[in-house]
Amino acid sequence: MRKRMAIFIAVIIVLDIIALGVIVFGKENSRPDISTSIVPNGNIQETQQVELFSRVSFAAVGDNLIHDTIFKQAAARSSNGYDFTDAYERIADYIAEPDVAILNQETVISTEHNVSSYPMFNSPVEVGEEMLEIGFDVFNIATNHSLDCGEKGLISAINFWKNKNAITCGAYLNAEDMSTIPMHEVNGVKIAYLGLTDSANGLSLPSDSEVILVRAADESLLQQRIYKAKETADVVIVSAHWGNEYTHEPTDAQRELAEKLAMWGADVIIGTHPHVIQPVEYITNSDGRRTLVAYSLGNFISAQNRGPRMLGGMLNFEVVKNNTTGEIALENVKFSGVVTHYGYGYSNIRVYPLEAYTEELASKHGVLSKTSDFSLQYLYDILNEVIDKQFL
Repeated sequence: MRKRMAIFIAVIIVLDIIALGVIVFGKENSRPDISTSIVPNGNIQETQQVELFSRVSFAAVGDNLIHDTIFKQAAARSSNGYDFTDAYERIADYIAEPDVAILNQETVISTEHNVSSYPMFNSPVEVGEEMLEIGFDVFNIATNHSLDCGEKGLISAINFWKNKNAITCGAYLNAEDMSTIPMHEVNGVKIAYLGLTDSANGLSLPSDSEVILVRAADESLLQQRIYKAKETADVVIVSAHWGNEYTHEPTDAQRELAEKLAMWGADVIIGTHPHVIQPVEYITNSDGRRTLVAYSLGNFISAQNRGPRMLGGMLNFEVVKNNTTGEIALENVKFSGVVTHYGYGYSNIRVYPLEAYTEELASKHGVLSKTSDFSLQYLYDILNEVIDKQFL
């Protein structure tokens, strides 16, 4: 009996030793960033290894188009100022999740002017604050409405974003301001942002103004800025406000400029302005690089009144950097729908991700008065017709 007990205890001790060894070995092998080497004095020295790849996740959406209906509803929700929370809270988690979120701020935000709507927009500062609150990091402010409040309004808008420490592109106080390429580093990847608009609705800055609104027609400036960005950045993202409104088909001018931007070094081109979605594709450059182009992401939010304009897009992608070679790749590219919803008489305007939108909501959409066949299937039909299935 005693012999059996001794054998039993011995077996238990052996198993404990083996288990302890497995735990220790497992812990040592769970430290992939640490290597050891023997230095001349015989001691073991630990050195930190660099991760082989760095990843940055992105989300980009279209036009934040603030009609008076939207800001009046925000005013009604607040006892002092404007509360835009309800308009965006259903999409907020989708914006907060990626490392970087990019927005086209369609309407100017000037603290020097009263709020206003179509055709000369000026939006409350609270909408900008709400965009920052839900997680947007980068704002294109070069749009056809950038000069709606004139030079003074654009200066005010630029300073508004500067005071919030937000990254903006497309409009600058002066040449010195523009000389610094908007850029930040995320997870070890340096990302530069450039913006442009091909229209200002016939408006222009005074001839003696120092303010710069980057225009699509100034191709030498665009080329120069991309070249400069490429000197430092790993990735160059261009926000292009271009094309014709309300058409799902990119113009020849859009495609031609996209080819040039890609050739000069743009890695991603994010299109806005048509207020409806347009195709996504890759441009293969002569050096073998591929540039991702989304010709239009449509509306993020609006109070427009036709079915196709209710469907915007969210472009998600990852930038992957090989830290050994410095090479950049784009992975996990996905285009998903974003729906502007409102009830009868434009009541309760809000944004939904298409995947969370329902037939019940669609059946009560106020746009049915203008688009009688609007439905959940209607939205998916547009999405599947315009966007290549490889991105869905």
